[in-house]
Amino acid sequence: MRLVDTRKLSQLQNNPKNIRNICIVAHVDHGKTTLADSLISSNGIISQRMSGKLRYMDSRPDEQERGITMKSSSIALYHAANEEEYLVNLIDSPGHIDFSSEVSTAVRLCDGAIVVVDVVEGVCPQTRLALKQAYSENIRAVLVLNKIDRLILEMQLTPLDAYVHLSQVLEQVNAVMGELFSTEVFENENTNIEKQKEHPPVQEDKDYYDWTSALEDADDSTLYFSPEQGNVVFASAIDGWGFTIHTFAKLFSAKLGIKEDLLRKVLWGDFYLNTKTKRVMKGAQEKAKKPLFVQVILDNLWSIYETIVSRNEKEKVSIMCEKLGIKLTARDLRHTDKRVQLQSLMMQWIPLSQTILNMVCEKLPSPKEIISDKVEKLMCSGIGDFEALHPEAQKLKKDFLDCDSSDDKPIIIFISKMFGVDKSVLPENKPKSLTEEEMATRREKARQLREQQKLNNTSVEPVPIVEQRKEDINENIDEKAEDNKELDDIEQPAFIAFARIFSGKVKRGDKVYVLGPKHDPSKVLSIKDLKIDFDNKLKDLNSDEHITYAEIKSLYILMGRDLESIDEAIAGNIVGIGGLEEHVLKTATLSNTIACPAFSELQYAAVPILRVAVEPTVPSQLSQLVKGLKLLNQSDSCVQVLLQETGEHVLVTAGEVHLERCLEDLKKQYAKIPISVSEPIVPFRETIVEPPKIDMANEEIDSQNIDSKKEEDPIITVYTNNKQSGIKIRAKPLPNEITALLDKSTDLLKAISQHIKKLQSISKKEELETKLEGLYLNGTKHKLSDRMLKLIQVFEDELQSICTKLGPEWKDFVGQIWSAGPRNCGSNLLLNHTTDYNTKFIHHDKEIKDDPRFEYEGSFVNGFQLATLAGPLCDEPMMGVAFCVEEWTLDKNEVDDSSQTFGPLSGQIMSAVKDGCRKAFQAQPQRIMAAMYSCDIVVDQKVLGKLYAALGRRGGRVIASDLQGGSASFRVRALLPVAESFKFALELRTHTSGLAAPQLLFSHWEVVDIDPFWRPRTEEEYLQWGEKWDGVNRAKAYVDSVRVRKGLATDKQLVQHAEKQRTLSKKK
Repeated sequence: MRLVDTRKLSQLQNNPKNIRNICIVAHVDHGKTTLADSLISSNGIISQRMSGKLRYMDSRPDEQERGITMKSSSIALYHAANEEEYLVNLIDSPGHIDFSSEVSTAVRLCDGAIVVVDVVEGVCPQTRLALKQAYSENIRAVLVLNKIDRLILEMQLTPLDAYVHLSQVLEQVNAVMGELFSTEVFENENTNIEKQKEHPPVQEDKDYYDWTSALEDADDSTLYFSPEQGNVVFASAIDGWGFTIHTFAKLFSAKLGIKEDLLRKVLWGDFYLNTKTKRVMKGAQEKAKKPLFVQVILDNLWSIYETIVSRNEKEKVSIMCEKLGIKLTARDLRHTDKRVQLQSLMMQWIPLSQTILNMVCEKLPSPKEIISDKVEKLMCSGIGDFEALHPEAQKLKKDFLDCDSSDDKPIIIFISKMFGVDKSVLPENKPKSLTEEEMATRREKARQLREQQKLNNTSVEPVPIVEQRKEDINENIDEKAEDNKELDDIEQPAFIAFARIFSGKVKRGDKVYVLGPKHDPSKVLSIKDLKIDFDNKLKDLNSDEHITYAEIKSLYILMGRDLESIDEAIAGNIVGIGGLEEHVLKTATLSNTIACPAFSELQYAAVPILRVAVEPTVPSQLSQLVKGLKLLNQSDSCVQVLLQETGEHVLVTAGEVHLERCLEDLKKQYAKIPISVSEPIVPFRETIVEPPKIDMANEEIDSQNIDSKKEEDPIITVYTNNKQSGIKIRAKPLPNEITALLDKSTDLLKAISQHIKKLQSISKKEELETKLEGLYLNGTKHKLSDRMLKLIQVFEDELQSICTKLGPEWKDFVGQIWSAGPRNCGSNLLLNHTTDYNTKFIHHDKEIKDDPRFEYEGSFVNGFQLATLAGPLCDEPMMGVAFCVEEWTLDKNEVDDSSQTFGPLSGQIMSAVKDGCRKAFQAQPQRIMAAMYSCDIVVDQKVLGKLYAALGRRGGRVIASDLQGGSASFRVRALLPVAESFKFALELRTHTSGLAAPQLLFSHWEVVDIDPFWRPRTEEEYLQWGEKWDGVNRAKAYVDSVRVRKGLATDKQLVQHAEKQRTLSKKK
């Protein structure tokens, strides 16, 4: 039975100082949901005996079947500690890599995180990602070292070995935190040095130089997890117990005769108890003594487990209970299941829920304690600058920090995701329980109705049967039509916004602005006489409009599987908001002022890369599929729905498990129709490489006779159809270092290209200065912000340093950059090698040029963009290619009617550049690039060989294999092509009897090191493979599969060697 009702929870919401917004993050199967069950049982929502078995937060049937969490869900819990009442908004998040986007949505709304680590498996890839996500959002974390029972029962370690193992796991976690901290400090050091240059401090001694690193000055006192600070819990969630050092310091201080404060400091570490002097001494390891942690805590735990579980000595259980001051029921003492007895004892002695909730309330911050760094990160994206925001927007920082709910404070709410629920689950649609008075009035009405019917029966005139039937039929038709309408409304899921209120007070019926993720207050506030249509929905907006006006129809407290309706909510709370389906797609900001900036984008760890095409099994149900895809796109923060040029509806997901969940939702919840799904569509990239020096037989090419066609000229000359413009282009591969830098700097390149477009559009118009006055770019008029200029300078310097290392050929590379592509932010470059035409990419010319070619520069660049977006191999985007423009001539005749024949010159130039780039690409050795997964597998030693075999069959390769300390398990890290990864998890589980489960995360693009058009050319190759080589060329197979899917021509021949064909006549 629930201990606290909704009224009490809504009262607690009014005191932000005593609110804790926390999420549980961990690797898959490390015990998050079991821990959440234990915390929920403390509020009486579920039975303590059912915690760990019920998995209350996993409300979906597929979550229960698979035993993994797939979505983040929140629940409000009551906790009383230190004579204070607290409200804990707990969010349970998934641990599987495919659902890491759900972790991002949870982390954004929280102020603190509980990081759970399985002590046997240690720090896993998802643990690292979870810590990184929490750190990047400026969230304070506490640590739970879970599954200590496995050290006792499964690994059968001694208490001393277990202590060493625990300290190693703790070191691993702290090493990850230290790495994140030092990286951030060194990044910030550069910006601080530049600020000091601008405002140099007054120095008395000019001969003195400060050599100290920023790392020494940085404060890391609250960064690391240490048991003596009380931010580490040792636990077994399945058995329902957990403790901190402070728990045992309280229990044993009187018994040991040591002050509690002193005991807190010495219970963890190299301290031991001298039994003669009754004093705590240092140097337990040196003197071969048991540390105090083992002596006081672990020995007691081990003896309880050995007595109850290992030896099953029932007579000793009651004696132990007396010593510990615990009363077990007669039923528990008689119970045949040893584990149930153990759980009953431990839950009373050191209850997990009390320990965790006490630590959360004591160590994690309230919404009032939000730090200014976090606010600035929320208000502007990675490359944005807080100082460049509009002054009105900057003023809102104080409101964020105050977290005040006064009526005069602006409303600021962030929606991190939308989630769908059945309309029957909504509180307003649930049948309400009747009071005694209502039941009495209903009984009275029913009695009166019966009496009236008795009176009417005596004086009823007979009605002809035919007429009666007609009336009944008409009534039935009307009822059915009404029922169908109602069914349609009920079947459509209701969308609830998962939101956090950062400032102000919001009531049901309030009207607020809904600001889309691309909303920029600087642009909007600079527009004079701005008019916002209050009736507009999301679908009515143009591409440059991001504001709608909506009414908050309902507010809910999120209670896991249930929702509780409330009338108002104040700053600092996590709530559900109803009625915003038509205004919010995935994320949005709600505010009563348009000066509020859109919150920075959520950082997702998993990149959606797995694509499938979906279509209805019955073609007439296409409209239902389209509607279902829209709903799916809205409900899942990571999924992408695309409509291809071919008319295919493509679903882009993060992995196989995510794909299965999306298809299940589409079939059963959103579209409710049978669906046909294509084979997974895998993206590839096209690139060129330096001419190889070694052939496929590993022999040097130069020393052999080569059977080759005439060498092609690498410089391609193309002309426009009307011969007015000629272009010479050459393609060359970009070094990996430059490609990696371009890949990393996509946001910066996008910002630069937008800036150039704005300047070009202005320079084509008259009254240049007046136009510039009204233009805002990244917050400041027609100029990039200081932060942006610094980022560009850093990018330039980094690029220049790479080029200097590469040699003289790349010396003037930075000044030659004309554009990046595809989409102005890719990893291909257009380089200007012409002698008579100047372009500037990073510092673009603002003045209008006299050169007639300037007018067509946009068309030239667009031709390059089109070429890099679809390469000649199989229409996939290019990567790591530089196109050098050696010459560009333009001989434009004023009186020329050729434009009527060939179209405008701008279009001709675009086509010519596109063709030129493709031909230049084909003149070089072409290669296909495959997407690669990094694959992390914990596997038992017995089946290690089977794992290697499975990887080998799929073209994977092992890069590291480490034996995990204290166990017979190996952690294997491997690389696997995405194209070969389908059903890999299933195959692995089958071959290893379920002892290995892979975690696949997109890693990088890798060149498939074989020419797609390879044939034997050198003497050695002829000797080894002969003339008619008919083996499998992996690169060619990939290219052909993509071309077939896209409907492009392939050179596959049905008849390869005609002399081998037979006639169809039967042999008698």
